[in-house]
Amino acid sequence: MSETTFADIDEQQKNIVKPLIRSQLKKGEKILLITRQHWIKLLLPFIAWLLVVVMMFVFLPSTIAFVITFVSALYPLNLFLGWKNNLWAVTNMRIIDESGFISRYSKESPLEKINNVEYDQSPWGRMFGYGDVEIQTAAEMGDTTYRLIHHPRLLKNTITQAQEDYKHVQIANQANQLANAIKASMPAGSTMSVAGEIEKLFSLYQKGAITQEEYIGQKNKLLSNK
Repeated sequence: MSETTFADIDEQQKNIVKPLIRSQLKKGEKILLITRQHWIKLLLPFIAWLLVVVMMFVFLPSTIAFVITFVSALYPLNLFLGWKNNLWAVTNMRIIDESGFISRYSKESPLEKINNVEYDQSPWGRMFGYGDVEIQTAAEMGDTTYRLIHHPRLLKNTITQAQEDYKHVQIANQANQLANAIKASMPAGSTMSVAGEIEKLFSLYQKGAITQEEYIGQKNKLLSNK
């Protein structure tokens, strides 16, 4: 099976409803994906409630059955509102987990704290498009497993791609800061030489010609010889 590209992710997102999250976005933060649990989470509880309603109309007077049905309808309504307001958002900086209708709950996992992302789908999950996603982080919350997620592979690929992009942005910022610091602290002739070499190294890293370890090693070597 071919690996999903970020272009594929963008194409798949067109078919997913994107509700608004309640969390305030940071400066420069962009939403890459918003998803929730699959509708199948509501199926069994709704069927169980419906069977109870049918049994009441069979064994109880219709007036009593109507009253009990009206009151008990709060149960599936509460399930639906809980499902609708339980969202996971992936941005270019973090993962946001929101839930709650009346009382609200929110937590986040910064991208730099995420060590690994895995997803698992049963045969039924592959058929209907749901599965579990496990996120392993270095933060205090530890590992988190999201159950019955709609499009689990899409969520996993979006997170890993966001991590790669975030890493490139951070390295680019560090390279620019170092170049600016060198230009500010060295004579004009040597400044252009070292800063230019660092910029060339970063360009090679962006093109994939050298690894991150090679880029950092060569950069440190240039700085130590300045």
